[in-house]
Amino acid sequence: MLNMIIFGPPGAGKGTQSQKLIEKYGLVHISTGDLFRWHTRNNTPLGKKVNDIMASGALVPDEITIAMLEEEVQKTPNAAGFLFDGFPRTVAQAEALDAFMTRRSMTVNCVVALDVPEEELRQRIAKRKEIEKRADDEEEKLNKRIAEYFSKTVHVLPYYERQGKLYTVNGIGAIDEIFQAICAVVEKVT
Repeated sequence: MLNMIIFGPPGAGKGTQSQKLIEKYGLVHISTGDLFRWHTRNNTPLGKKVNDIMASGALVPDEITIAMLEEEVQKTPNAAGFLFDGFPRTVAQAEALDAFMTRRSMTVNCVVALDVPEEELRQRIAKRKEIEKRADDEEEKLNKRIAEYFSKTVHVLPYYERQGKLYTVNGIGAIDEIFQAICAVVEKVT
């Protein structure tokens, strides 16, 4: 079983690379951002809880996020593996994910961090906004999300580095070149 985490700030290409990884390795994609958007769009009880939090650009509390993730993993007990996108965002979430995986006799095999400079992120998101309207790409919320990533989320990387699971991939270049670099990491850990 292959379980991996893809990291990167907003606009780094996590969604694009995730789709390619899902196709190649048959992984179940778990994107907290997609899950939160689905729940809010469908006005579920969870969606009602997180709508105000997401609208402000803040992070959803750990206990809600972790419960939602556990529910998603349990929906597919025979999966070939899981690709976590946008999670964990804090060391506490990483520890909770490890504990959950251990309870299920699973482990995170690798963490791929897409390295993209902030100016490139902003250019990519500006292009994305021309194609797809996302509430969390509005300027004020985007600034908050990028600041959140660089001030809080990046601190999760040393947690996985100490476990020998962190691999940094240059997120600048052709989509297929970046994908091949990620596949090289997967081949190394499986």
